[in-house]
Amino acid sequence: MTAFPNYPTGVIHEGYRDRFAMEERMDGVRVIRRWVFATPNSGFFKRILNWLSFVVTSLTTLRQVGPVDVIFVQSPPLPIGIATLAFSRLKRAPFVFNVSDIWPQSAVELGMLRSKFAIRLAEMLEMHIYRRASRVTVPTPGMLERLASRRVPREKLVLLTNGVDTAAYQPQPPDENLAAQLGLNGHKVFLYAGTHGLSQGLDVILEAAKLTHDSDVLYVLAGEGADKAALVAKARSQGITNVRFLPNQPKSSMPALLNLAYAGIISLKPLDLFRSALPSKMFESMAVGQPLVAALWGEGADLVTAAGCGLVTEPGNAAQLREAVEALAANPERAKAMGRKGREYVDEHFNRRKIAQRLHDLLAEVARKRR
Repeated sequence: MTAFPNYPTGVIHEGYRDRFAMEERMDGVRVIRRWVFATPNSGFFKRILNWLSFVVTSLTTLRQVGPVDVIFVQSPPLPIGIATLAFSRLKRAPFVFNVSDIWPQSAVELGMLRSKFAIRLAEMLEMHIYRRASRVTVPTPGMLERLASRRVPREKLVLLTNGVDTAAYQPQPPDENLAAQLGLNGHKVFLYAGTHGLSQGLDVILEAAKLTHDSDVLYVLAGEGADKAALVAKARSQGITNVRFLPNQPKSSMPALLNLAYAGIISLKPLDLFRSALPSKMFESMAVGQPLVAALWGEGADLVTAAGCGLVTEPGNAAQLREAVEALAANPERAKAMGRKGREYVDEHFNRRKIAQRLHDLLAEVARKRR
């Protein structure tokens, strides 16, 4: 059960508009959808309306859903926990709460949530959900330790990393027709592909581009998000000509797009909360054999170093980012070797099929204990 698709633009996709409810099948899976107040990620109040609207409309699916053995819930958004508690009680089913980002802590550190009353209210909801959950899954060891330090019982906490479909994302020769269509021929493309939002700190890429002297290097940012308009405006007003912006690409096109790039760029803002983050997009780049320039610290930086799949820079440091980009651009053999190591590492440690099996086993275990 989910909302009408509207990510990342905040606009409900074609085929889902002007309706309240629908049901479809995707890859043999029954998907129940409900209306949501869709809005770009441009203001915290509008995001709250977006989340709360889905909490309300999701409850209209209670009868339609039918019997339930176990509930698996994705957070953020944290308010979905309100609907989860209702479903769990009314369906008499246990739930597993998947925390990909710790809220409200992230909202506070990003400066999105400042009201002490709202913070306290959100923290009370957060801890109540953890207490009621049968298991709490997290994507990184650092996040697991954070929750354990807040007295979430360790026996509830389960490490469930992000991963990538290594069958769909493989090293392939560049599609020259696609490169020509996108205007990327004749360049060493350093690609950021993902959300242009509050967390990524993509301004550092524009600043690095201004410092870059290698005329072969082209920075490409593909995707959408709250910060994209400001980034495009800055590049235009400051005459940053070695940066190209692409719209959000269909998921089916992503392997081909990634294979056009000489290297990938991964970036997060220099905030303590991101020391325990592993951006999922890095695994897709690694899977296609793409070396990384990782503007990360903490667990993300440690992974790139351990895999030997790229160069690490301080997040938010444009001079270091430019230096790493030009170093990779000047040494194609080193870049290729890093790409090969990344592919090997992600296939061994972050293969989505293996991760899905672990999730299946966890859900089956929780469902068995219910009986």
